[in-house]
Amino acid sequence: MLRSALSCTRSRRYRRQTYLKVFFSSTGLTWNDKPPPKHDDKVNYNPDISFSTTVDSKYLEYPMLSSRDLESRRTPPTRVRMLVRDFIEDSLYNPHYGYFSKRATIFTAPDCGGVDGGFDFNNYRDNAEFEANVARRYKEFGDGEEDGPGRQLWHTPTELFKPWYGQAMAQCLVSEYLLKYFPYEDFKVYELGAGNGTLALNILDFLKTQYPEVYDRTQYTIIEISAKLARAQRHRLHQQGHGQVVEVVNQSVFRWERKEHAPCYVVAAEVVDNFAHDVVRYDLKTLEAYQGVVAVDEVGEFVPFYTKISDPLIASYLALRRRLSLPTPLPRFLRSPALRSMYASLPFAPNLSPPDYIPTRLLSLLKVLRTHFPRHRLLLSDFSSLPDAVPGLNAPVVQTRVGGTMVPCGNIFVQQGWFDIMFPTDFISLREMYEFLLSQAGPDADQQDELSYARVSPLSLSTSPLSLGANFFSSRARRSPLDGVTSASGLPVGERKSSVFNHAEFLETYADLAKTRLTNGENPMVEFYENVKVLF
Repeated sequence: MLRSALSCTRSRRYRRQTYLKVFFSSTGLTWNDKPPPKHDDKVNYNPDISFSTTVDSKYLEYPMLSSRDLESRRTPPTRVRMLVRDFIEDSLYNPHYGYFSKRATIFTAPDCGGVDGGFDFNNYRDNAEFEANVARRYKEFGDGEEDGPGRQLWHTPTELFKPWYGQAMAQCLVSEYLLKYFPYEDFKVYELGAGNGTLALNILDFLKTQYPEVYDRTQYTIIEISAKLARAQRHRLHQQGHGQVVEVVNQSVFRWERKEHAPCYVVAAEVVDNFAHDVVRYDLKTLEAYQGVVAVDEVGEFVPFYTKISDPLIASYLALRRRLSLPTPLPRFLRSPALRSMYASLPFAPNLSPPDYIPTRLLSLLKVLRTHFPRHRLLLSDFSSLPDAVPGLNAPVVQTRVGGTMVPCGNIFVQQGWFDIMFPTDFISLREMYEFLLSQAGPDADQQDELSYARVSPLSLSTSPLSLGANFFSSRARRSPLDGVTSASGLPVGERKSSVFNHAEFLETYADLAKTRLTNGENPMVEFYENVKVLF
């Protein structure tokens, strides 16, 4: 049970179910379905035998708001509509009722005699004994919970294996710095979403002890969206003697405006899994893409529906995915026109493809890095797959903690602020997008061109009007480095910048594995989190 928890399966369905009237549904009804009885508890139900492709006009009259527009709201909104990514972002990060702003508590290892308060790994007999101690610590964190959704507790490898996991990250960064920039440039690190500040503390302690000459040239900046966590990070790092080298900026990285011209390192450890995604589905007849929108009615019920692509960020992502020839977001049987036609003609067949969750906020981050950190190196770790996800491609796990148990929910439209919504990361696609964007020296493509391009069938063989030639920038036809021509990354155009490692490969390269080896030879830091990968 605990092993599944260490692979991030944590949640339970919220007591009050959410009513969803789905205008484009991926499931059908049977003739025996009857409307539910009228009472306060509503369940997911579409009472119509045939699916409607029109949206009630009252929902279209609601104002279209973004998560930024909702930041001043102290309670979840009603009579509004928004893109799915704005719903997710508001649910997780609203400063007054968001999950991370008000509910989430980060698990930390106990002060049980280990180094720096972490677990004393060398004294555990085996993984079973270690897991039992982690479970005991979880129970201590959950004491005093109410029956309903209570204390929202989650953990990361940084906290579970402190300080050794953080030291591995530090060794990775400092090895690169010593090879390329020392002693001519300062060691500048930007960490996104630092949680309790444990990773920053472990990295700085390691540098101060093992590489004092590098520590003297270190400038460590934390970019933290949560005001509560930013205050805690600032206090903790100053208290531990790192106040002279640390700056904590309470701001969303998506609103970052300061430009760093010097070489630097950007660290994102278990952060992008909570970046908001959009939902796209394709018309089964035309394969035209539709963007997901959700309306919140006068009593707070959610009504999801789909409209033609109009959002510039969604269009930008779809155009980029197409230009890079990334995998087509359709099941195999829907890629054949004949099979697709047969499928669409079946009784009660859906009129749209399964939901495709696209990482639009991750694309925003890559653009921020290109614009404001032109000479950076990215160290990003996160989950490449997640169990118990909701239906769809690249779909998230939606979960909450009830009575000390974390179990998953069945859809993303749940009470704002009470549920963690976390997505897997496709690291191969991420690397392709990352390298492509850093290779671009000019501004983004024209939005109108991208909107037109995003609406084209994903199976079409036509090339983008924005491309400089078919597959010019794709990994299958990567340009050779050009002497004297550099990209936004500071590398010659065409040179590969990053690699993807699985969790064990990264730790075996940079970690001191003896520190987390158990008595019987097992090593939980290496063996756990098999669904984590690292981009560097």
